[in-house]
Amino acid sequence: MIHGYHVVLGAYGFWLPNDPRGSWSTYVGSRKLYQFGAATKTSARRSVAHREHDVGWRMEAKTALKRPAVKFNGIQARAIGRGFWEFMRRNALTCWACAVMPEHVHLVLGRHEYLVEQMANLLKGAGTRALLAESLHPFADQRDGKGKLPHCWGEGGWYVYLDDERDIRRAISYVEGNPEKDGLPQQRWSFVEHFEGLRRAGEEGERPFSIERGSARLRLAAKHLFSGHCKNAEGGRASMLLKARPPG
Repeated sequence: MIHGYHVVLGAYGFWLPNDPRGSWSTYVGSRKLYQFGAATKTSARRSVAHREHDVGWRMEAKTALKRPAVKFNGIQARAIGRGFWEFMRRNALTCWACAVMPEHVHLVLGRHEYLVEQMANLLKGAGTRALLAESLHPFADQRDGKGKLPHCWGEGGWYVYLDDERDIRRAISYVEGNPEKDGLPQQRWSFVEHFEGLRRAGEEGERPFSIERGSARLRLAAKHLFSGHCKNAEGGRASMLLKARPPG
């Protein structure tokens, strides 16, 4: 039985559809990029990020992209987190771990009435809306003739189905440790709920994968996200505190 998902959402240009390590894509939509090879879809259930490959080839292939690959800064990551929190609050979505990295996002989510692919797309949309609301969209100056902005996220996502407590705890541990692997401080998001273990189905008023909800206070300084300190308009360090009422 599926109890949750480890979801990886890539920023635009983070993971190419023909990445030699494997990808979640079934085709390459750009002719220029196709010159570097066909799609390399993989069904691997573990990260392939550290597979040996030709890094030079991968970086050269990225020059075929229509626009520069997106790298979120700390302020943008905070906005994305706000968007996630709002979506989770409105849809009673359970999140056990989250790491918003410069080029991708890791999430460990509980099972929901939405398919995991739907959750991923809706979360990306929520993050994009939050970026737009705070005038932080990375392609804000690149609207086309109809006023449409390019996507700041890559297509699709990578999804691992979590069947038991061991899988869930392993995924949580991986996501929580992801920032530190890249030399970044650990992240703490208020919408992340502590995993207490799976409960028996049928308990009154509770889902098998639900846990106690803490207070919904979004505390995350941009300086605690990525290296370097972000500053506010007055030149001081941004405190990045957003208080919100608990969901439900």
